[in-house]
Amino acid sequence: MTNTVTETHLNLPNRRQGKVRDLYDTILPDGEPGLLIVATDRISAFDVVLDTGLPNKGVVLTQISSFWFDFFSDRIQHHLISTDAADVPGLSDHERELLRGRIMLCRRTSVLPVECIVRGYITGSGYKDYLRSGMVCGIDLPEGLQNSDKLSEPLFTPSTKAEAGLHDENISFDQGAEIVGLETMAWLRDTTLELYTQASEYARSKGIILADTKFEFGVIDGQPHPLLIDEIFTPDSSRFWPASEWEPGREQNSFDKQIVRNYLETVVTAGEWDKTPPGPKLPDHVVEAASNRYLEAYELLTGSTLSPRS
Repeated sequence: MTNTVTETHLNLPNRRQGKVRDLYDTILPDGEPGLLIVATDRISAFDVVLDTGLPNKGVVLTQISSFWFDFFSDRIQHHLISTDAADVPGLSDHERELLRGRIMLCRRTSVLPVECIVRGYITGSGYKDYLRSGMVCGIDLPEGLQNSDKLSEPLFTPSTKAEAGLHDENISFDQGAEIVGLETMAWLRDTTLELYTQASEYARSKGIILADTKFEFGVIDGQPHPLLIDEIFTPDSSRFWPASEWEPGREQNSFDKQIVRNYLETVVTAGEWDKTPPGPKLPDHVVEAASNRYLEAYELLTGSTLSPRS
């Protein structure tokens, strides 16, 4: 699989660029305003977007999100309309081929400024928080937990959704309620915990531990509840661990860019990089290994094999 797309410049209005995704305004098949999300193969680490892309990473992210949106289609409304580039007006045949498998044509929403995070295991920044305070995001936890321990019940730990270039900040439920209202905040909490529980049970049946995840939601006038937006349960928005290798008390192997982070740490240790832009070029063996981890996650979850530019 050699298809690598790290940047797009489509003849569509209002191009915006995130760490991984390029966004454009467009029109939906029903004539309503829409949003085109292009998942590129860009990869970021330590808040630096690297020049080296991972082949077909964006295709994997899109197809995993599409799988989950379909999985939960009878449970919650979401923004996804189509993943077929043929449904996007104004593209050339060459652009449609370039974008095959990596686009989401979506309803346009007003994004809620609260990111919904669910933690089923204690790891990462949550574990560091626990070691300092005995809490995670202000929630008291039992003594004696080890890195990567399973929590007795999943925790809802929201954060603010920061502007580009700034870091999100953890907030309490009450702080979130002040931002979006108590009724909406309660709905976000209950919905995200239910989605996480169902997804983690399914993933475990496929040999994957879903350690934690994050969600975003948007609102449309006239809709009774927010819509699930952005990506869901992908290796970029969640921690996926091989269930057969899970061992509390240490960092876990992940189906994500951990291979890239591990390599970059060796570059930092050698004094060759200080975690500021530009990032170092990734060697071929790191690119291949990381790409294969993303593919493995897709294939385990869906039971399908991803063909090039599928």
